[in-house]
Amino acid sequence: MFTGIVQATAGIAAIHDRAGLRTFTLDFPEGFCQDLAIGASVSTDGVCLTVTEILSPTQANFDVMQQSLNITTLGSYGQGDRVNVERAAKDGAEIGGHPLSGHIDFSGMLASVREFDNNLVWRVAVPPEFRRYVFAKGYIAIHGASLTVSEVNRAEGWFEVWLIPETRRATVFEGKKAGDRLNIEIERSTQVVVDTVREAVQESLGRLQPVLEALLKEKGLSLEDFVQPPALKNP
Repeated sequence: MFTGIVQATAGIAAIHDRAGLRTFTLDFPEGFCQDLAIGASVSTDGVCLTVTEILSPTQANFDVMQQSLNITTLGSYGQGDRVNVERAAKDGAEIGGHPLSGHIDFSGMLASVREFDNNLVWRVAVPPEFRRYVFAKGYIAIHGASLTVSEVNRAEGWFEVWLIPETRRATVFEGKKAGDRLNIEIERSTQVVVDTVREAVQESLGRLQPVLEALLKEKGLSLEDFVQPPALKNP
């Protein structure tokens, strides 16, 4: 498990390809690898990777399967690129962000970037099948960083987050631009609540559901507007 608080950025020192695998050699800041062991987990731009070899006090190797390369942004990285990194949380660790699994749900496109009072405002595109899990004031993880959603537009398929100066300083986000792909992990408890409510609604409505959905569509609404988890509703 990870906390969503990026601890450092690491450089990709080397990349080696084998059948079905790509090995990344990451170059970490001094002290990051203290007590790091083979088999340990490190969140790399939000992807949970396992240490396969310790090369030096500041370098380690990680093997990435082809499926992970396809689903995440890791498949597009090259030598010299930098990534957000976080060590796995220890028992009793303070959760400064929100609990993350390191399992990426999708890669979303950074649709636009604007600056406002020293903050960056990102608008991120969301595939239709994941829009139901994104709520204003809810959590979302981008490249392993726990962020709060400021605005959502499900009809248009986007959400926005604000990046404060400290987040910009501590992560690789400063260099991102519109059109870049981002690793997104949705908040798991929100997913569970939404799916549970949706199943309950489907069971309760039965054959009436298509009729109700058609009536709501005429009003510019959908069932999604009425199954928002109560804890996440705007005040």
